[in-house]
Amino acid sequence: MPEFAYIARDLNGQDVSGQLKASSERDATSILAERSLFVLKIEDMEAKAKAAWQIRRRPSAEQVAASLTQLSDLLQNGVPLLGSLKLLAEESANPVLAEIMQQVHDDVSEGVALEDAMAKHPKTFSDLTISMVRAGSEGAFLEEALSRVAGFLELQEELKGKVKGAMAYPSFLMVGGIAVTLLLVVFFVPKFEGLFDRLERQGTGLPLATHILLGASDFLLKYGVLVIAGVVGAIYGLRKLWLTDQGKHFADKWLLKLPIVGGVLHDSAVSRFCRVLGTLLTNGVPILRALEISSGSVGNSLLEKAILDSADNISAGETLSAPLAKSGLIPPSVMAMIRIAEESNSLDRVLVNIANTIDTKMDRKLNLMVRLIEPVMLVIIGCAILFVLVALLLPVFDMSASV
Repeated sequence: MPEFAYIARDLNGQDVSGQLKASSERDATSILAERSLFVLKIEDMEAKAKAAWQIRRRPSAEQVAASLTQLSDLLQNGVPLLGSLKLLAEESANPVLAEIMQQVHDDVSEGVALEDAMAKHPKTFSDLTISMVRAGSEGAFLEEALSRVAGFLELQEELKGKVKGAMAYPSFLMVGGIAVTLLLVVFFVPKFEGLFDRLERQGTGLPLATHILLGASDFLLKYGVLVIAGVVGAIYGLRKLWLTDQGKHFADKWLLKLPIVGGVLHDSAVSRFCRVLGTLLTNGVPILRALEISSGSVGNSLLEKAILDSADNISAGETLSAPLAKSGLIPPSVMAMIRIAEESNSLDRVLVNIANTIDTKMDRKLNLMVRLIEPVMLVIIGCAILFVLVALLLPVFDMSASV
């Protein structure tokens, strides 16, 4: 029978705590009521112990989007905000998200605005989400704002999933090829050293490819640990450098110049900017705040600076398009549409349409990139393995010819 821990208040107003066994939480509450105790808190000890061993994973964007969609549906069907938040806290499959929704519920019940309560959890609710919730609360269209931001989050995750799915097979080829080549060099090649030593003593000599292969094998056997440590250290150092403003600026500039890959990254950044800005403007977020949020979502420091410059331009009473065009990062066709949209006061709608068009073009580029990467990886892996085999077999062929 489950055991429950409780905190209750007796008739004298004193808080008492303890544990009791009951078939359910309701039965435990009834038993305490019969003892003239008013339950303040009660929890299943076994469930608490299981929860303590669970891996506390941060909720994914899909889970957050699903919760926002459910919140929108509950509000549209007349469920009060506090009741909706309570239901989400109880029904959430992710324990961390359930805890966060409970905290949001508690803050709202104490008079804190919904957007301010959500802002206390920046790792779960982005600036985009909070700004749209604030605009929906102030404009009396909270349900619609929640539904839109949920749809946006789902679309972003869908695009990320496409990229990850497209790169899964090439990544597998790269890792597999490197592993097979290292396995041959480190474990297979040393078994031929005795044969090669005899050939050299006989005066037959070894081809250059064999000398290179034996040197690489010997080096990895002696200094393999140092090589791994050096690679790990280099990756760590580059990552630390990437986190600096100068390092990120250099990396973003270099990545955009890569063939095909740079085009996909560029299109992705421009698409995110247009979609986030258009979505925020559609939901009534002021343009300066919308630009600030959208600049942080593009994932490229060069475009981020251009967007922030455009915000300064608008503060000075000028247009959005001038600094964006000057940066050279926005395609001329996109700039022409943004310029016309500014004049016709339809920027929000046009930006979302631009994002849809860019996403379609990006899908084609992504498919082309994957189709090119796969044969290139196969050729590189094949050449590496062929070199190992040729370097091993050439001395054998030379010995056979001499015999």
